[in-house]
This record gives sequence, structure tokens and C-alpha cells, in this order.
Amino acid sequence: MSQVQGAYYVPHGTRWPILGSFGLFFTVGGAGMWVNETAGGKYVMALGIVCLLSMMFGWFRTVIAESLAGTYNKQVDTSFRMGMMWFIFSEVMFFAAFFGALFYARNLSVPWIGGEGDGALTNFFLWKGYAPVWPTNGPGQIGGAFETMPAWGVPLLNTLILLSSGVTITIAHHALRAGHRTQLLIWLGATIILGALFLNFQAHEYIEAYTKMNLTLGSGVYGSTFFMLTGFHGMHVTLGAIMLTVIWFRCLKGHFTKDHHFAFEAVAWYWHFVDVVWLGLFMFVYVL
Repeated sequence: MSQVQGAYYVPHGTRWPILGSFGLFFTVGGAGMWVNETAGGKYVMALGIVCLLSMMFGWFRTVIAESLAGTYNKQVDTSFRMGMMWFIFSEVMFFAAFFGALFYARNLSVPWIGGEGDGALTNFFLWKGYAPVWPTNGPGQIGGAFETMPAWGVPLLNTLILLSSGVTITIAHHALRAGHRTQLLIWLGATIILGALFLNFQAHEYIEAYTKMNLTLGSGVYGSTFFMLTGFHGMHVTLGAIMLTVIWFRCLKGHFTKDHHFAFEAVAWYWHFVDVVWLGLFMFVYVL
């Protein structure tokens, strides 16, 4: 995979950004229409999702073709790395907002409506008798009584699975840099399998929560924050597993060399980010 030296590569004109803009517009607009029970909302949203998927498939295919043609130099490689770092930073802020919501509900809102601090009158006049304990579904007992998910069962197992996947993808990266193609495919494949196992156990956890523990999205503030945090993390694991699968097939086709493999590195960064976020989730959602 050679690089053009001494010149900055300027991509040709492309239709993918405008297609992505229309896709985002239809997806968000259709979702809003669907939530507000406007006729045709779900079909508009489906059209937007199709546009987004087409954009992603086509754009990545174009970038891969340009990479294989050797049209990128050091400057373009640097811009890609900066772009991926900013993307991961935006994901950090995404989860920081949700962790902040959990902190606010657990350490500020619940004690306040329970009468602590300046909330004595609020508790006396509005929620008399409410005990500020966590977990809670709020003073209105929204959703009824529920059980919490024990940390030392499936969540602990999933933690070990994700930590193991961080090890396997690191081994795969070292194998790629050493030029050991077979070991690369084996360890990268193991990472994908571990990701799939994580999602399988999380699905079983959700089924048990809904069918046996009455823990649902409707279980007040605890149910909302529990499924919001774990659900969005599961979505990120799904996206990461898809990206790892694409990279596995690219490795099978010999797209990367030991010196030029940023696409692999970018997905590895993302996967390690997913691992770190899960450690925070395990501690603050399940254990503490």
C-alpha cells in the first residue's frame, strides 16, 4: 500500500455527504413524526435509515478503494487520526452526559425530594413519607415494585468478557505489526466472538429483567437510567462488532500491512473505549 509523497491528496467530488444529510433529516424527522403519531412517520424514518446505511456503505467503500490505490500520504493519515480522536471524544461526552444524569438523579434529586438540605418543605407538602433511597422508582412508585440486577452474575461475566476482548484485539494488533497473518485472523476473530457473547448475555439479562424482575423502562428513574446507559452501551458494542467484522474480512483480503493499517487501529481504539465505558457502567450502575 504505497503513498503519494510530497503532495496533499484532495478527494474528488462525491455525493455521499448530501445523501447522509438527507438521511439524517429523514431519520430524525420521521422519528419525531412517529413519536407524535403522525401518519407515515415510521416510513419516513425507515427511508432515512436506508439513506444513512447507503451513505456509510458507499462512502467507506470509496475510502477503502482510495486507500488501496495508495493515494494517501502522511498528512491525510494524520487527518484521519485526528478525526477518529475527536469522534471518540464526542462519544466520551455522550456517555458523560448520561453518567451525569445518573449522578444528578441519585445524589441530588432523590435526596432533595426526600427532604434533605433545602428540600424539607418539598418533602413535607408534596412527598411526605418518601424515603430517599437508591435504587428507587420515585415517590410516585412508577412502574410498581421491582428487583435490581445483581452485579455478581451476568454483569460480572460480561465484564470479564469485554476485558478479555481488549486483550485479544491487542494481541491481534501485535500480530498485524509483526506480519503474522494467521494469528491476526485468529485473535481478531476471537474478539468478534467475545463481543457477540457479550451481546447475547445482555439480551438474556434484559429478558430476565422484564419477565422476572419487573425492571423495565417504565420503572421510574432507576429503570430509565439503567436501560439508557446499558442500552446505549450495547448499541456501541454492536457497532464495534460490525466494524471488527469488516476489518476481519479486510485482513483476510490482505488490505493491511504492518506499517499501514490505520483502519484497524481506529476500530481498536473504539473497542478499547467501549471497554472503559463498561467498567464505569459496572461500577456505578451495578455495584455501587
